[in-house]
Amino acid sequence: MTSSMESPTRDYNAAITALNTLQSNFAIVDAIRKSGKGMNKNAIPEMQEWCRRIGYEPSDFDKLNLIHIAGTKGKGSTSAFISSILRQYASDMDAPLKKIGLYTSPHLRSVRERIQINGEPISESMFAKYFFEIWDRLEHFPVDRASDICPAPPAKPVYFRYLTLMAFHTYLCEKIDTAVIECGIGGEYDSTNIIVSPSVGAVTSLGIDHTAVLGDTIEDIAWHKAGIFKSTTRSKSAYTVAQPSSALNVLKQRADAADIALHTIARHPDIESGKIKLGLSADFQKTNASLAVAVAAAHLHNLGVADVPSPTTKDALPQTFVRGLEMTRWGGRCEVRREGKNLIWHLDGGHTLESIRLAAQWFATCIADGGKQKKQQKRVLLFNQQTRDASALATALHQALKEALIPVVGLSSSSEVGDASSEAPLFNHAIFSTNITYASDPAAPPSSSSKSSTGGRYKPDLISINTSSADVSALVVQRALAKVWAELDVGAEVTVMGTIEEAIRDVRRLAAEAADDGVNTVVLVTGSLHLVGGVLEVLEEMPADA
Repeated sequence: MTSSMESPTRDYNAAITALNTLQSNFAIVDAIRKSGKGMNKNAIPEMQEWCRRIGYEPSDFDKLNLIHIAGTKGKGSTSAFISSILRQYASDMDAPLKKIGLYTSPHLRSVRERIQINGEPISESMFAKYFFEIWDRLEHFPVDRASDICPAPPAKPVYFRYLTLMAFHTYLCEKIDTAVIECGIGGEYDSTNIIVSPSVGAVTSLGIDHTAVLGDTIEDIAWHKAGIFKSTTRSKSAYTVAQPSSALNVLKQRADAADIALHTIARHPDIESGKIKLGLSADFQKTNASLAVAVAAAHLHNLGVADVPSPTTKDALPQTFVRGLEMTRWGGRCEVRREGKNLIWHLDGGHTLESIRLAAQWFATCIADGGKQKKQQKRVLLFNQQTRDASALATALHQALKEALIPVVGLSSSSEVGDASSEAPLFNHAIFSTNITYASDPAAPPSSSSKSSTGGRYKPDLISINTSSADVSALVVQRALAKVWAELDVGAEVTVMGTIEEAIRDVRRLAAEAADDGVNTVVLVTGSLHLVGGVLEVLEEMPADA
């Protein structure tokens, strides 16, 4: 089955090209969104069917000792904290934890980031190998064979479902000891919820997101997220953090129905006080880290590992836990990068109203600390939000930044939004860009990228066809954002860019001009993980000194 893997036509690039054919196009996504039908209630039976087509029963995945994480905000960061803690036990001869898997979404620069082993994305060759093994099994399965589902699912699942199948297959083949699995959307009908007997489950902070499929109330969303609670959970426990009371009631009801105990985890004292220096900055990461401690402890107890704290402990944590928390890295979430002596990038993929607010507070803290060095700062915003209510998010971002930056940039606390009497704009420059990676480059080989309708080009891993190409080409969203921001942040110079590369060039130009005057340039990149991933790609591949 895999002998053809040696063929150059079945390498990583070929796998990504094939994978991209499984994306749902904008017309389909938009129709689903407008229909108001919610999640596909056949999603789990369909996934079970595809599992069988590739040679598995969902119960086969139980041997991976799965940890299942749902939530609106912080589920990726929480999963990363858990993975990092568990990896500290790799050298413990008595702990069955030599290989830890981590499955998350979306990715930033490379699809391989979604399927990690021991904190590293799988290699391109491993990705291609397992991708085409799944591809071939599905290709060769007789689709006219009797199915328990009517109508029978198509020959291949869509993008995220395919990667979920591939992740489970990869982890079984690579003999993973434990895998941390992050839900995609929701929980009840999420494709990861084919897990039969997880070790432990958790729900991170809840908020309003994906309302077209999850519902538009916090109670509806809580119901979906709590769908990962199962009576077959080995630890007989689930964990969450402080939630709105109505949402917490729903979580409790679903936990009771599954006959498992739900524990609400407060911040651990040593995390809250800053005694433990988390690898991920921002105050809200203390909540994620505390939940990760509880989940990791419950899982280790379930595996029979000795000298593990209680999941709800307030006592000092063992050094394995402390080291795991301090060594956690999770790109694109409260990430700071320095370029040269005077340009500082602050990147956070916040995309909901609440996560935008938290990103704003984090950025304000960062530049306030920088301001203590008594050096002037030029502030630049780089923002995009292609699929949600961009104008509402821009307004929320402005309001949150205004509240956080008042003591930093000298705004009067009584200044009204858009009041020209304000002493300084929030940002000296605001740039609104599409998520297209690179500007047009005729010299680029065809295999290296895919052209967009704007003339720019995407890195293949970053192609997205589930947004309106017409809107992207005409910069509809970006122009709307620019108009809103110009009205809100009076005095800011507002620019629209067609590609991320052009936006970064402009930022670097502004930074060079500021450097001549002895001024630092601080940049906030937010609104979309797709934007942040593209920015990281360009910063890595096109360094300023190149």
